[in-house]
Amino acid sequence: MTSNRGKYSEYKEMLRDVGIELELLLMSYPEEQLDTIEEVAERSTLYLRGTLKTDFFIDDSGLFIKTLNGFPGVYSSYVFRTLGNVGILDLMKGKTERSAEFRTCIAYFDDKLNLFTGRTQGLIATDPRGTNGFGFDPVFIPDERKETYAEMTTEEKNSISHRSKATQAFLKYIKKKTI
Repeated sequence: MTSNRGKYSEYKEMLRDVGIELELLLMSYPEEQLDTIEEVAERSTLYLRGTLKTDFFIDDSGLFIKTLNGFPGVYSSYVFRTLGNVGILDLMKGKTERSAEFRTCIAYFDDKLNLFTGRTQGLIATDPRGTNGFGFDPVFIPDERKETYAEMTTEEKNSISHRSKATQAFLKYIKKKTI
């Protein structure tokens, strides 16, 4: 479950061959800004468990920029809505250290809480590039690549992304659970 159409599209692509049916739920719930994406995902899941009557998962993700002391981190969604990619690049002007990490935590609730985290290291570009993806994709260049997430196809991004790494851990759990 997610209310983010970009995330939904990526998950749908990653999960289409394993028989997991996704539903995009457009519902509001308090998303507290805590210290880690794991804490945010956990708190959101605990809030929703009384509302939803089925197994579900949510995702909390963030872009953590080293020279900005991990900012925007858990505030990524808000920062993207208010500053966008141009605002992040303005904060990075004159910075030679451009290391960053994208993180995703999947919180899966199946009568108990399960957390799965994925991380991808990379750099912040000097200019936004590409039209694919969403959010900070135009400014994030994963390690060992020259293109931003937004310059990649969905399949290329899904083969290396933080979200796909969390999904692989989640699927490993699902597979064990069904055996």
